[in-house]
Amino acid sequence: MGMSLGKRALAVSLGVVASLGFAAPVAAESAPNPPAVSTLEGVNDWSCKPTAEHPRPVVLVHGTWVGMVETWKELAPELVAEGYCVFALEYGNNANLVDGNVLEMLGGADIRESAVQLAGFVDKVRETTGSPQVDIVGHSQGGTMSRQYLRFDGGANLLDPSQNKVNRLVTLGATNHGTSFGDVQALGALAEALGVPVQPLAGMAVGPSYIQQMVGSPFLQILNAGGDTDRGIDYTVIASRNDKISTPPENTFLTAGPDATVDNIWVQDGCESNTTTHAELTSNPRAMYIVQAALDPTYAQRVEAPCKEG
Repeated sequence: MGMSLGKRALAVSLGVVASLGFAAPVAAESAPNPPAVSTLEGVNDWSCKPTAEHPRPVVLVHGTWVGMVETWKELAPELVAEGYCVFALEYGNNANLVDGNVLEMLGGADIRESAVQLAGFVDKVRETTGSPQVDIVGHSQGGTMSRQYLRFDGGANLLDPSQNKVNRLVTLGATNHGTSFGDVQALGALAEALGVPVQPLAGMAVGPSYIQQMVGSPFLQILNAGGDTDRGIDYTVIASRNDKISTPPENTFLTAGPDATVDNIWVQDGCESNTTTHAELTSNPRAMYIVQAALDPTYAQRVEAPCKEG
């Protein structure tokens, strides 16, 4: 028996989503609240106390459809070895009939809801460690969602930046100004023109964050309406010219506004042979070096920058 028109449309939509090149869907095995423990050794150690050398805990924020263990299995141990208190959450797998994410994909929920989850997690880290501020490292949607948290959910204090809960945000291939997902956005537009409701069906299946990250989305228009940055925050924005997911890759770069600093960096700067992909931004030695140097400027004085291909 052939599929109904609705099932065929959903199949087409999921086919478009699958062609994005993200990792295979991750089944949600936990409640939407952040887990108390992690299988990443040394991460989410709630007894950890920051040192004078590294006074701010580091919060790692994964991207769309890929969990924290897969995302941070290389970087997290390096940060722990350097003496940081390192924390990571999983977010955005909640599903409901209104917003979608029927498959309960991690990072699939409305980015605004995920930012509220991040806000609660950061408050828990601050309270437990006794540190007034944290630094955040976000990959892909994780960087964009962190900016939502800064602007609208208490991460940055618009009236008094000295009260910011975040000192530095480091992003890796973040969809800050939207992505075309390679040519998928164009394919989706073509399918919509042919009468296949790709965006609504895909959003229902894997959650609205997929659509919210597209170039020109209403979500991104609101997020960026007041400028790219918030006062008192230092931003390091890392991109790869070989990124085929957050496209065009230069869309990730930010422009500094009042009382903020921005360092936009290609992993190919000083290492033209580097072929790091979107997913490899969290594990490539040069990308990880840039993260470490952003979190601690003395790191670059102690450690030579590697030049290795992705």
